[in-house]
Amino acid sequence: MITKEQILNALKDVYDPEIGRSIVDLNMVDNINIDGNKVTIDIKLTIKGCPLQNSIKEDVINKVKNLEGVDNVVVNMGAMTDEERQRLVNGIKEDETPLFEKTRVIAVGSGKGGVGKSTVSTNLAVALGRLGYKVGLIDADVLGFSIPRLLGIVGERPYALDENTILPIEKYGIKVISMGNFADEDTPLIWRGPLLGGVLEQFMNDVYWGNLDYMIIDLPPGTGDIPLTIMQKIPEQKFLLVTTPQASASHVAGRIAYMAQKVNIDLIGIAENMSYFECPDCHKKYNIFGEGETEKLAKELNTEVLVKIPIEIKIREKSDIGLPVSFINAPEAEYYMELAKKVSEKVKPIR
Repeated sequence: MITKEQILNALKDVYDPEIGRSIVDLNMVDNINIDGNKVTIDIKLTIKGCPLQNSIKEDVINKVKNLEGVDNVVVNMGAMTDEERQRLVNGIKEDETPLFEKTRVIAVGSGKGGVGKSTVSTNLAVALGRLGYKVGLIDADVLGFSIPRLLGIVGERPYALDENTILPIEKYGIKVISMGNFADEDTPLIWRGPLLGGVLEQFMNDVYWGNLDYMIIDLPPGTGDIPLTIMQKIPEQKFLLVTTPQASASHVAGRIAYMAQKVNIDLIGIAENMSYFECPDCHKKYNIFGEGETEKLAKELNTEVLVKIPIEIKIREKSDIGLPVSFINAPEAEYYMELAKKVSEKVKPIR
């Protein structure tokens, strides 16, 4: 006959998708009742109406059904009390490694807007996730956020376990937080620097990221207060520069790269976006924005061009519907996979 111990052992392999820990370790298994070949399990969710409850329920049923002697599994979903949830929060915070202690931080910046920096940040994060790494993505472009649109999470709101613990949104295998998930997409935010800095502090300190290999930070364009503040506050971060081939873009891009170097941040390379256009019919390449300027900039900065990403219709189409092209098996994904491989070679994970 099946025992409660056997069931609990099986449930140790069921993880809360948002916290990333076993539901047994999180004390989410409230009660187990065995009636012959029928098993009834009561699960306490961290938050009532958790959007991922069906995933947890499915995993529980599948794990227990695989046990010998079990024909029927009934799962009842409840919710923790405030006291139980607070104990859970205290427990996971005690065990959590400080965010930047064992996480490689890569800031992605550009000299100006419109060069596709956020598209590169998003696809780089997803590509690193596809390589098997645990990845987080902070949208630090608080006023000009676009990450929610690129990931298809517009309108989704992060959950708070308590006043100081926010759960990031998970999509395409990565964890993400953006001001766009706290504000309406079309509502302008008229905030001054100190307030913006406070938001970023919360993103870094009050979000439960768990243990990550890489944190990608999508900086706002230019050399303003926010990029400088992030560069000064996070120890041992690396910097990836995004630019387009035209002279005006590469010259402006040099400014933020020099700023990073002045605050002793290593520039790991340049991603040249909108590098060229290849005619789908004749396969002739057109350098619409020119060529050679990015190589000159790389030489001046004593770095290298890591990838040249062409103008591709599919990248734009998939971005518009919130599906990063790096997540799908398409030829266009290879540019970002190549970038992710080079980044992980240059900036090896600590774990």
